[in-house]
Amino acid sequence: MPPTTPCITAVDTYDIRFPTSRELDGSDAMNPDPDYSAAYVVLRTDAGDGHEGHGFTFTIGRGNDVQVAAINALRHHVVGRPLDALCADPGSLNRDLIGDSQLRWLGPEKGVMHMAIGAVVNAVWDLAAKRAATPLWRLLAEAEPEWLVAQIDFRYIADALSPEEALELLRSGRRGAAERTARLLERGYPGYTTSPGWLGYSDEKLTRLARQAVADGFTQIKLKVGADLDDDIRRCRTAREAVGPDIRMAVDANQRWNVDEAIRWTRALAEFDPYWVEEPTSPDDILGHAAIRTAVTPVKVATGEHVQNRVVFKQLLQAGALDILQIDAARVGGVNENLAILLLAAKFGVPVCPHAGGVGLCELVQHLSMFDYVALTGTTEDRVIEYVDHLHEHFLAPVVIRDGHYTAPRAPGFSATMRPESIAAFTYPDGEFWAKDLATQTTDHANGAAA
Repeated sequence: MPPTTPCITAVDTYDIRFPTSRELDGSDAMNPDPDYSAAYVVLRTDAGDGHEGHGFTFTIGRGNDVQVAAINALRHHVVGRPLDALCADPGSLNRDLIGDSQLRWLGPEKGVMHMAIGAVVNAVWDLAAKRAATPLWRLLAEAEPEWLVAQIDFRYIADALSPEEALELLRSGRRGAAERTARLLERGYPGYTTSPGWLGYSDEKLTRLARQAVADGFTQIKLKVGADLDDDIRRCRTAREAVGPDIRMAVDANQRWNVDEAIRWTRALAEFDPYWVEEPTSPDDILGHAAIRTAVTPVKVATGEHVQNRVVFKQLLQAGALDILQIDAARVGGVNENLAILLLAAKFGVPVCPHAGGVGLCELVQHLSMFDYVALTGTTEDRVIEYVDHLHEHFLAPVVIRDGHYTAPRAPGFSATMRPESIAAFTYPDGEFWAKDLATQTTDHANGAAA
């Protein structure tokens, strides 16, 4: 009998949730009680090499089960797919998933369905990098420009970025790549931290964590704002006094404001020298962002973590609506679409400072920024990756921060593999943690009723 071709044999999904709302970790003006969660997917194969593809998309609690259901709806496109062909061309699956017309109707290319596609596509890239025995950032940085261009869907963005322009950007970006790789391995990629700035933290905790961030080598911190102006003025004053005048301080409204409110509020905080104001209004409001940017300069406008696809990013860039573009590794359609967005930003000359934090977002997005530095833009000037010190211990290859910099991953893959014991404990609602928690709540409720 002829040898069988190795293929994907299973797409396993998990609803993983962490109780971060209980300490107000992650709290902001729009999301006061997030339980950081991951709709998690594992691609299994019959190749016999032990490699699996791990991916996820990030949510903040309820609705994570909806996101898992969306991933499950893609299973028939993945199971049985020949492994070698899939890893040689992840874009083939990306095109098939986006092209499923009945599922596409639920978007198109946005929302829960698109995030599910991103989780599956990212899992394929994780598997491809593991099989190539290299971290994803190096797989991308050392790939032929022609192959990278073939991974990108230029539909709807060709008026702003043609395949020929993308190819030229990538060919130019390769010059000096070896030297930049060496520098990256030695120094890492600059980060900034949001850990001091959650809205629910006391002034004492804010001060302590802000000073610790500076001691740890960070040159930028970020504060959540937008619930109460007087409170924001006090907190910004507290933070500025804690870090001094030379540390960059960004503020993040998490989409809280109308356009006029964003302008008024940002101007009121201007005395504290905010470097950027993030998500000042709806992520879909391109003209609103443009108006805010004009009105609040020299404060920069940053957005992107909730931008749903490359098309909206294209328009934000075309309209001159942002100073800082913030990709998210798990919001759009995976690595392939993020490549398109990085190339759009490079063409328009706008720096990319990714959104991270959450569950595993730091682990993922570091690869994309490092590729951008090594093989596309060739610079880290005015570029930083967000860092939040939450939940990294649940990953087999967690991010490592040294002197305010992300150290370059050396382990093969996309750094997406969660520890099996964490999956077992925090799968909702039957994992060990949640089963015990539910039993405790039931007992407390019964005791309260009896009293």
